[in-house]
Amino acid sequence: MRGSHDETVTEALIFADDGRTPNHPRFALLVHRGAVDEPGAAAVEALFGANGWTGFWRDGVYPFHHYHSTCHEALGVAQGWARVRFGGESGETLRLETGDVAVLPAGTGHKLVDASEDFLVVGAYPPDQPYDMIRSDEAPGATRPAAVERIAATPVPATDPVFGEEAGLRRRWS
Repeated sequence: MRGSHDETVTEALIFADDGRTPNHPRFALLVHRGAVDEPGAAAVEALFGANGWTGFWRDGVYPFHHYHSTCHEALGVAQGWARVRFGGESGETLRLETGDVAVLPAGTGHKLVDASEDFLVVGAYPPDQPYDMIRSDEAPGATRPAAVERIAATPVPATDPVFGEEAGLRRRWS
């Protein structure tokens, strides 16, 4: 387990609403490179759990654009690598590798582009933020404005899944 902001490089990317994927109106996607110094799902879960993030799951990333309107999400790469498209069709494809953690503000689109055969990601959420999933290709019309309102209303978590109360989203999303 790492979680020291002195040893981790963080990238921050903000994506505009592209008409299909709202993204977050104020908060940046944060990618903490090399945030977990031990491979494996147990190490990622231990780091997230130590920082108050819950609802762990182990799997991959869906191969279609989707976002969450009621919660922020952490994706920790437990093994392998993947190229993930963040921000919808107009967004950016990033390569995530073992030990990297992406922290997605509510509304941030994401989709798997390709991955190694051994790719495994651990997902988690802040406590008290219910999980939902909206496909970018299925959210037009009357339902989209409500999703945009929920995204803007999703509170900033008390902790970052990697750095706890001291850094990460606590500094960048305030």
